[in-house]
Amino acid sequence: MTLIIRPPVPNDRAAWDRLYQGYSEFYKVTQTPAMRDTLWSWLMDVSTPVHGLVAQDDTGALLGLAHFRPFARPLSASTGGFMDDLFVAPQGRGHSVADHLIQGVRDHGAAQGWSVIRWITAEDNYRARAVYDRLADKTKWVTYDIKL
Repeated sequence: MTLIIRPPVPNDRAAWDRLYQGYSEFYKVTQTPAMRDTLWSWLMDVSTPVHGLVAQDDTGALLGLAHFRPFARPLSASTGGFMDDLFVAPQGRGHSVADHLIQGVRDHGAAQGWSVIRWITAEDNYRARAVYDRLADKTKWVTYDIKL
């Protein structure tokens, strides 16, 4: 399978929407079309810090997506990249789609001079963690949230 990793374009909206809806269903997160509209508007606006990539196969179908953004790293006086979302459609799994998307985020970060690409995943997301363990170093940090 040949993959093209590229930023999403306006004509990708319907396919991207299906992928992102699949991502939210995977994590059992309630998401509305209005919420996806907001994220899509961010992805289409170059003045926002949110970036996206999609994985397109040789038939033109979108098989995966990644969303990421820069973040300040005060202790190292540098900028890192945070990958918020990574999702591969079931028909793309087992074809290195996630590997290619992560490499695309890595390439973007390197071009921007970022010092690290960081992300989190669910503890029980074993299939994805097997990919992540191959491509990155698991950190010792524990994540906390305060709901506002």
